[in-house]
Amino acid sequence: MRAVVNPAFDPSAVPAPSGRAAAFHRGLPGYAPTPVHRLGAVAVKDESHRLGLPAFKILGASWATELALREAPGTHTLVTASAGNHGRAVAHAAALRGLACRVYLPARSLAARREAIAGEGAEVVVVDGTYEEAVALAERAAAEPGVALIADVGAGGPAEWVIDGYQTLFAEAAGQAACDLILVPVGVGSLAAAAARHGAQAGVPVVGVEPATAACLSASLLHGAPTPVPTPGTTMAGLDCAEVSPAAWPTLRRGIAGAVTVTDEEAGAAMRELASAGLAIGESGAAPLAGLRALEDDPRCAQLRDHVRLGPETRVLLIATEGLTGGGGPPPRAGS
Repeated sequence: MRAVVNPAFDPSAVPAPSGRAAAFHRGLPGYAPTPVHRLGAVAVKDESHRLGLPAFKILGASWATELALREAPGTHTLVTASAGNHGRAVAHAAALRGLACRVYLPARSLAARREAIAGEGAEVVVVDGTYEEAVALAERAAAEPGVALIADVGAGGPAEWVIDGYQTLFAEAAGQAACDLILVPVGVGSLAAAAARHGAQAGVPVVGVEPATAACLSASLLHGAPTPVPTPGTTMAGLDCAEVSPAAWPTLRRGIAGAVTVTDEEAGAAMRELASAGLAIGESGAAPLAGLRALEDDPRCAQLRDHVRLGPETRVLLIATEGLTGGGGPPPRAGS
């Protein structure tokens, strides 16, 4: 399964993007729109430095925290599950508001990501299990008095707030780079849902990019319903997700034009290509470039390529969601 065309694609059925979070974000200390760089004819929205963190996730975490505190002013602790970037963002948002924070991480999360979260002052709980099991434990912990869940996966509530928070990224991009096609990493689908809402409003198709070993959106589009997949692991840690978020699914079902999968090796090659242009982007952030190269060249992507009308003149926007969050640089070339 290399590429999937969404048979239910209907942008007219997609809810309009929310602009509620943009004014809030503009009021945060150190806020500035992240830059868009040019990689030949391709535009790259560079989220390697966002409000003091090396990933876009703080947009969703900070807005969801704001709404959680409006709803429950007595909150003293935030909890979440994460593969790394979201957990650090929630920990950072908690510290800014003088709150405690507890982050549940799956056992295969990288030590560098655990240390980065702990460095924000959060309690790190390593779960002997998968990301989905970490999510379940965080949800259970949120039942404690004074504790609020800041999740980018789930049904309604915080997960929907996170999607709204991500809209700021696309509002910025709209003023920075005209485009005919957007490629975005998927994971649980919250960022992809924000992209789909923006794309539906702007008349721009959006393609989701997933690891070949964690293609839950591709499977769900094929089956017409959320479909869990096995996840044996991937270097694209932020995309190592077995299930699409229920909050994101209705928008993805109608708003994503299709999905393409990439391998760890292809993500590594995309990292090196970005690094040669002076952009220090992590594996998950490099996935959209790997997806674009597949769409351009792989015969198995021909149907999706035609569906989104990708050609030599297409103005493409890639969402590079993270810097080198794993603590290393671009992977070496094969054989070196």
